[in-house]
Amino acid sequence: MKLKGRNKVSPDFSMSSMTDIVFLLLIFFMLTANSPNALDLLLPKAKGKSTNTQNVSVSITKDLEYYVNNERINGAYVEVELKKALEGQDKPTIILRAEENVAIKEAVNVMEIANRNNYKVILAVRPN
Repeated sequence: MKLKGRNKVSPDFSMSSMTDIVFLLLIFFMLTANSPNALDLLLPKAKGKSTNTQNVSVSITKDLEYYVNNERINGAYVEVELKKALEGQDKPTIILRAEENVAIKEAVNVMEIANRNNYKVILAVRPN
């Protein structure tokens, strides 16, 4: 009596399906982790290149709320907070993120602070 089955189990493992899953997970995490700023500001449009050098970020919302590195502060203490954040830096740089409808005088105030303290200012814009 022959009890041996005709179908043999193959111990080979195909990595193609596992590779597809890992690739899809990689794409998913790259898309969801690409939020550099916690504040949702509508920046003005402009043509130009972006830089990756960022020491301190100053954000101004349309309600004239000031944020230094995503931490809300009083507008009168912007200079004090910038001095704290940038002390000891070789080339102190400020990324100024003013919302589109913010009056230009608010952005100029931050630029004046940077000028008094010899900080470099980069105005953040959204691509055109």
